[in-house]
Amino acid sequence: MIGGGRIIGIGLMVVSAVLLVGFVVWGSTEGTLTDGGFALGTLLALMVLAPIFGIGFYLLRRGGEEERQFAVVKQEKKLLNMVLTQGKVTIPELVAELSEPREDIEEMIRDLVGKQLFSGAINWDKGILYSVESQALTEQSTCPNCGGKLEFAGKGLIVCPYCGSEVFLTKRAAAATV
Repeated sequence: MIGGGRIIGIGLMVVSAVLLVGFVVWGSTEGTLTDGGFALGTLLALMVLAPIFGIGFYLLRRGGEEERQFAVVKQEKKLLNMVLTQGKVTIPELVAELSEPREDIEEMIRDLVGKQLFSGAINWDKGILYSVESQALTEQSTCPNCGGKLEFAGKGLIVCPYCGSEVFLTKRAAAATV
């Protein structure tokens, strides 16, 4: 379960706090404990319950971070699916569909390229993403945007010298072109 650590963390924090309060209330109303015994018991209870509370707090924060990461992955998956199903998508369309600022959309695109999940062409000036099969690109060697001859710019990257579109290949397709 994504973010399940939050629930466990909250549970541990609540249980440790309730146990500590319960011990203090019991110790102060019992009457058979001396002040020193009560202080020692409270100190021992804190030594046991404080780490449990700390673990709960850690799990709470970690679960929240997992939820945020999952939300980003979900948006990236939606972005990738839009490009793959439509074939050609503009960044403004992605901004409208994903309800994210342009900078975040561009960061998601770069992240997908870095993870080798996006194989296609990007024209940053026009803000257009093209879904292009890597094998077809390596065979044709023409830009999907302007039709110009593509030039290899580096490992997994082909650049069109005419319109500036960048074509990103998966590792397998890049290896096949070398």
